[in-house]
Amino acid sequence: MGTIKSEVAFQTTSASRVKFVRIFVFVVAGMAGLLFGLDQGVISGALPFIAKEWELTSRLQEWVVSSMMVGAAIGAIIASRLSSGIGRKKSLMIGAALFIVGCIGSGMATSVEMLIGARLILGLSVGIASYTAPLYLAEMSDKDARGSIISGYQLMVTVGILVAFLSDTYFSYTGDWRAMLMVIAIPAVALILCVLALPESPRWLASKGRFQESANVLSSMHTNVEIAKTELHDIKENLKVKQAGWELFKANKNVRRAVFLGVLLQFMQQLTGFNIIMYYSPKILSIAGFSSTEEQMIGTVVNGLVFVLATFIAVGTVDKSGRKPALSRCFAIMAVSLFVLGLCFFGLESGNTSTWIPYLSAGMVILAIIGFGFGAGPVVWILCSEIQPLKSRDFGIACSTMTNWLSCTLIGATFLTLLDTLGSTMTFWLYAALNALFVYLTMRYVPETKGVTLEKIEQNLMEGKKLKDIGC
Repeated sequence: MGTIKSEVAFQTTSASRVKFVRIFVFVVAGMAGLLFGLDQGVISGALPFIAKEWELTSRLQEWVVSSMMVGAAIGAIIASRLSSGIGRKKSLMIGAALFIVGCIGSGMATSVEMLIGARLILGLSVGIASYTAPLYLAEMSDKDARGSIISGYQLMVTVGILVAFLSDTYFSYTGDWRAMLMVIAIPAVALILCVLALPESPRWLASKGRFQESANVLSSMHTNVEIAKTELHDIKENLKVKQAGWELFKANKNVRRAVFLGVLLQFMQQLTGFNIIMYYSPKILSIAGFSSTEEQMIGTVVNGLVFVLATFIAVGTVDKSGRKPALSRCFAIMAVSLFVLGLCFFGLESGNTSTWIPYLSAGMVILAIIGFGFGAGPVVWILCSEIQPLKSRDFGIACSTMTNWLSCTLIGATFLTLLDTLGSTMTFWLYAALNALFVYLTMRYVPETKGVTLEKIEQNLMEGKKLKDIGC
């Protein structure tokens, strides 16, 4: 990195221009979440038709689902290098391009091996996007709106899931799973075109010694020049740390604590069991007693709609109610709902034919979705983008994002096997117990970071404060 210059020029920007730039940045970066959600949702509706046409075993179905997650874990590692080397903006473009290739390859697959290979490419795309977009949004946001902005990314994920569910339902009447998998490439084309006009992250520009460009971006995001100057000054102060990335991780125990917390948060988010609801929604509804394909697809769409609404509410509340209370409530709600869902399945396995059990089961699934949408869905991504020091942010977020996808792979590759070996009751009770554990871990380790600048969080961390106190 070059010498840090003390003199850079700042420009005054009109309020209307700042508003336009902010909206454009947040909408376009959020579109990366749309791609994430589209791929997460589409396989749920397509899998039953693929399995039927190719006569897939439970194990092969698990690999069709989880192959994307393996690719995403690899993509998160690649994204760390890409984002640090060529910037956040170009990384988003590469992710969108890979998404198009993966969608077309999935739709044209002539064997399960080809489909798995195409979904690995899709995973690379999603891994890059899920790493880069929250990082970019955190670095472009004000401290008082950062939670809402990154939650907006999660909202776009939920919109993508819902759109995929609706698309799957439309094509389910003809069983055209190839169209289901290919049609979602269209938004990726739009993302590539829009990203061309995005400004680069001012923190990334400063890390490369491009301080005037960083000042230009900050000027475009603030009407008050003094705020932009102060922000650049704070960024420069954090850049004075000589080591970065892996070297800083090895040398500094406080950086290791931040990475540990990010890994723990992503591990907890995935092991709530939420993604088994998304990936295997028709399967779960069939276990609950909804036997027809139409009932299962309609139920899946309802689940997607509830997820969108819950996340939409979270966007407006996360900077008011805080991160830590939202997580605690989320895990508690999911623990209760999945436990009751297990009770419903226990009744069905015991021969109880009461007509209310399927509807109570569906209600518990919806309650679990609401809990996740209010809490772990958006909040984990917010925290993982906030707690990492600037000089090791790429490395730290790469570790947490990779953990997200590796643990997602674990649940995607084991759910049907767990159903076959433990049964549906014990499987959902297992996830209920994990959520109860996560309430304790949240109270023990997770900080409250609402309304605190990234630079202040870093200062508290480096001073050795307890993890739960670094947002104070």
